[in-house]
Amino acid sequence: MDLHITTLAERPELEGRMWSMKDLWPEYMMYDPVGWANMGRIVAEFPEYVLVATEAATDGTTGGNVVARGFSVPFQLHAAGRGELPATGWDQVLLWAFSDLRHGRTPDTVSAIEITVATSALGNGISHRMLAALRANTQRLGFSELVAPVRPNGKHLEAAASIHEYAFRTRESDGLPHDPWLRVHVRAGGTVEKVAPASMTVSASVEQWRSWTRLPFDTDGPVEVEGALVPVHCEASRGYAVYVEPNVWVRHAV
Repeated sequence: MDLHITTLAERPELEGRMWSMKDLWPEYMMYDPVGWANMGRIVAEFPEYVLVATEAATDGTTGGNVVARGFSVPFQLHAAGRGELPATGWDQVLLWAFSDLRHGRTPDTVSAIEITVATSALGNGISHRMLAALRANTQRLGFSELVAPVRPNGKHLEAAASIHEYAFRTRESDGLPHDPWLRVHVRAGGTVEKVAPASMTVSASVEQWRSWTRLPFDTDGPVEVEGALVPVHCEASRGYAVYVEPNVWVRHAV
């Protein structure tokens, strides 16, 4: 597939099409409160860190359909009290980025936030190309490092497995990560560094979880949910359930 990848700063007219792109994110993933509050702010305040891929039009121009997006944010990793990639991963790096922006701190690192490919364009290797473009954009903006709280996309098939074991599991054939998305990152030059055990949290009533998943959520204990990397903890007797998603920190020198 012939792609044109640009920043949203370069092509702001693509914003609407970018958001309306159909994807495979489970509905409950949209209700992490940190993401809910800040994803739109990335577009508004960091458009040069947002990449949009369009399929080339038949005449070779940059028209065409939006087939992928890639979000990243700049932040100051080495600020006082930081220095380490946080255990609260995705949520924390978003909070740091907008805190730094508000307080005028000079960023020293870029974090990937998401790479999403339209359902109509899956299977064309676009995620690999978007990762390469995020790396290149990070370098273009004057940074030497891109970090990523990676959502290992095969982990949902082993929801009960330890993320600490899964993150560092490798293939005997080539020593690359067992997980397909982690493998893409390593092949691109990244290094798997550590687990972020509480990268994203979705807390909601059992009624909300039932509407999102069509599962009963009527018993206390773990509930395996389609697409979830670990079981959701259900407190049916108290009327709520909580999903705490682990991610895996990967570092990319660019």
